[in-house]
Amino acid sequence: MLPQGFIQDLLSRVDVVEVVGRHVELKKAGINHKGLCPFHGEKTPSFIVSPSRQTYHCFGCGAHGDAIRFLTEQGGLGFMDAVRELAQQAGLKIPEERSTPEEQARAVQEREQRATLSDVLAKAEAHYRRALKASPRAVDYLKKRGLTGAIAARFGLGYAPEGWRGLASVFPSYDDPLLADCGLVIVQGEDGPEQKRYDRFRDRIMFPIRSVRGDVIGFGGRVLDSGEPKYLNSPETPVFHKGLELYGLYEARQALREHGHALVVEGYMDVVALAQSGFGNAVATLGTACTAEHVAKLFRFTDSVVFSFDGDAAGRRAAARALEAALPHATDVRTIRFLFLPPEHDPDSYVRELGPEAFEQAVAQAVPLSVQLVHHAAVECDLGTAEGRSRMLSQARPLVDLLPMGVLREQVEADLAQRAGMTLESLKRHWNRGHRERNERPESGPRVRAMGSGRTAPQTATLLDRACWLLAGHADLWHAMPPASHELLSSQPSPYGAYFGALERVLHEHGAMAMPALLQELASDAESETITPLLARLQRFHEASDGVPAEDLAAVVHQLKLRAVADELNWLLESGDLSDTEAARFNTLSRLRDQLKTRPPTSLQEG
Repeated sequence: MLPQGFIQDLLSRVDVVEVVGRHVELKKAGINHKGLCPFHGEKTPSFIVSPSRQTYHCFGCGAHGDAIRFLTEQGGLGFMDAVRELAQQAGLKIPEERSTPEEQARAVQEREQRATLSDVLAKAEAHYRRALKASPRAVDYLKKRGLTGAIAARFGLGYAPEGWRGLASVFPSYDDPLLADCGLVIVQGEDGPEQKRYDRFRDRIMFPIRSVRGDVIGFGGRVLDSGEPKYLNSPETPVFHKGLELYGLYEARQALREHGHALVVEGYMDVVALAQSGFGNAVATLGTACTAEHVAKLFRFTDSVVFSFDGDAAGRRAAARALEAALPHATDVRTIRFLFLPPEHDPDSYVRELGPEAFEQAVAQAVPLSVQLVHHAAVECDLGTAEGRSRMLSQARPLVDLLPMGVLREQVEADLAQRAGMTLESLKRHWNRGHRERNERPESGPRVRAMGSGRTAPQTATLLDRACWLLAGHADLWHAMPPASHELLSSQPSPYGAYFGALERVLHEHGAMAMPALLQELASDAESETITPLLARLQRFHEASDGVPAEDLAAVVHQLKLRAVADELNWLLESGDLSDTEAARFNTLSRLRDQLKTRPPTSLQEG
């Protein structure tokens, strides 16, 4: 654990403009510097670096942070690696860790485990690639699917041979627990002669799944014949979280900039086949529905996303889930569209049968998010009747609430009002009626006290500390918040953003749990190096409130929103002359600030 204050001292000795300037071409813009954002493709600079604040901010994708966060997000460094690099530049010596020997030993063990798991997975990938070359049957299968050796090599495709213990010839000890820890081997039964071990992947084409840094973190395996399941994925492991990763994103990074948009499809084979046909910007979810975290990750690389689905009922259901995941990220400067192929086709078969030009034309005609939202809300609604129009508005309300404040939301509301035969003012008055009644209640906020006493906590108990503590003690509140609030919390500067990201991963894997167990799981997370000092600080405080925890957390999140809007307005004011897009953003933020000031939160759902 680094001594308290060391990070602040380090950041005060480095210049974020110099750190960012090594990777981004910056030009003076008022008192700040401006350049093209390295986190998403753009042609007009919207990435600002402030020497006075010693932070950066992108008005296109929302990327924000200090010098440490820039090195971890853009350079792919771990937290301590970024600290070491900056300390070396500043001529500072990193103090010895002050954690207990047991804590240090556990942290070292966890880091070594993650590194070792990556080594095991990389070794397995090399084995599968060799096995593919030695299997005429597997090679013939890929050729029949129209894939070349070059595209197979680019994506590292391999083959898991038949047989229950094929990996026994690859690793010195087939009983090594690491093989089970990284999902390569399945273990049944307790230790002893009755225990059974066998390969998870057998007689399957293997698709390595990589992190954005290029490390193998898991595998997807497809049967060659008609077995079940057709696709088999690695389980959740310390290095692999399905709800956070996208297949093909590492390979698609350059193509995302060239094409100007990401194409989200449903299968690994679709990604590889599309890449061979010139659509290297395709990615796929890992056997799960598209999540808000998937969308947020994509918008770090591009400002336009196209979701491609089959036109059958299952495709429509998947599109509905993707719509809900995408809505919180649909700002006025981003584009989100939906492509529905004929029921008899997936992207792979569509391109092979009709050609790349036809597929490119289909992508160009994809349905905008605003149209898809209205269409989804109007399902099974007879708009020729008052009842049908009322039902459409009722189904649209929770979707519209997910949209950020801005011009797009205004236009969607106007479209819905027109279809319902109402004025926009009447619709807003109806939707906001409940808010006015609740706003008259006196506002209450959380208070933080030192554990075991009535003394007021020190000023280190900030808004973010309160949010961390409330969610640690009431983990079920995380799922009560909309994705927009998740994104707001996860985008906070280190170590808070890392804490909320780790919290989401733990809750996704284990569900809500008591605070002691939750803190123990968080201390074992991949971000433990970053958040351990925060966890130690939080354990010294005890939250007490006369109100309801959900209302306390809603008040904290509301204040964080106000602060984020005020910060972004200040960024724009300091940037000198504003472009048309920036001026529109300034007006939108000004209206949002006024709305937040006059409308206190009534529940966590107001994200």
